[in-house]
Amino acid sequence: MRNFTLSCSILLLFSCAEKQPNKTEETLEEKAKRIHEKVITIDTHDDINVNNFTDSINYTQRLETQINLPKMKEGGLDVAWLIVYTGQDTLSAQGYTKASENAISKFDAIHRLCKDYAPDEIELALTSSDVRRIHAAGKKIAMIGVENAYPIGDDLSKFQEYHDRGARYISLSHNGHSQFCDSNTGEKDSIWLHNGLSDLGKSAVKEMNRLGMMIDVSHPSKESMIQMVELSKAPIIASHSSARALCDHSRNLDDEQLMLLKENGGVVQTVAFSSYLNTEKHEVRAAYMKSKNQAVADSLEVNWYERSQFSGLTEAQQSEFIENYPKITRLANALAAKDPNAPVAVGVTDLVDHIDYMVKLIGIDHVGISSDFDGGGGIEGWSDASETFNVTMELVKRGYSEEDIAKLWGENLLRVLDEVQAYSATMN
Repeated sequence: MRNFTLSCSILLLFSCAEKQPNKTEETLEEKAKRIHEKVITIDTHDDINVNNFTDSINYTQRLETQINLPKMKEGGLDVAWLIVYTGQDTLSAQGYTKASENAISKFDAIHRLCKDYAPDEIELALTSSDVRRIHAAGKKIAMIGVENAYPIGDDLSKFQEYHDRGARYISLSHNGHSQFCDSNTGEKDSIWLHNGLSDLGKSAVKEMNRLGMMIDVSHPSKESMIQMVELSKAPIIASHSSARALCDHSRNLDDEQLMLLKENGGVVQTVAFSSYLNTEKHEVRAAYMKSKNQAVADSLEVNWYERSQFSGLTEAQQSEFIENYPKITRLANALAAKDPNAPVAVGVTDLVDHIDYMVKLIGIDHVGISSDFDGGGGIEGWSDASETFNVTMELVKRGYSEEDIAKLWGENLLRVLDEVQAYSATMN
């Protein structure tokens, strides 16, 4: 009888233990925070305005810009690829000279941030080893990408100069055909300048391979991209593009291009750009926001231009647009948030839908993440760097492992950079 009573007590003890919840089990949010703090988060495309790189106004302050040091710290974004962007102009010596001055001013601005304004907070990285060293030291990391090789003109030696200034990827065109290759914008009217790469562009691919610079295919035409893959002896990247199968925009990569990128060993950085993620939702929301943006601009007594007007604006108007855009859109979105009838905005779930699609098609080793902040990017839930954690949270919700998330947030991109630089070492 005594043994029977003892046995019942033991069974009751185990039964109660089974019913009690495991107090050490992580919630999804706790898991996401742990992963987010551990992995290196890399955003491969953040535009800059040189007016925000002065001794009185710079990224040590929480500016209206989507990217700056306070917002990177708040959101746990470790690496920002700051972009040397120059718009397209005439293919002439005069155009090249003016563009070159613009490009150099942006290189200089990035160096001032890292060397003069915030050397204890951010450092320029040139290799994956630099990234890991700086990250371990607790500082934020800047890297440099060049959006549009147009400022290089026809002088291939400038690729070396840009490399020496810190550039680690270059796109050979932007919105408009360059001297190097055709742009995706040729799809609009089916007018092409080179039918892919020019002879100068083919030489540029070889020179970038020699230097160990990643070739960015986000803006060039499909035929240009195909020819780059054929010529390049090292992996390529799409620094800010998404899946065309989900959103039929010429800035996105179709399945054939994605498979070519996989075979090449490269990576596509899924971009948080509303109109490249869900055209239908974007257009409905954009039509609604048009009046909100204008109302905010009127209240601030500043001029407002739609993004579609940008290429037709004067240089002064473009600068005005770039300066005012973040503030006006932030305030307009705040107004929209109070309206229960406002159309749903493109958001983080749409971004991760594209990640899901491309991971399924080409594998986890070939997909990454970018924002295009301060260049038109930003979506509901990841409107600036302070909200970066929300992307990790959505990835965890969808069942991605810590290893997968590390690859998506940066390891894939660093692997490509390593391979590009390793190939350069064999050539030199």
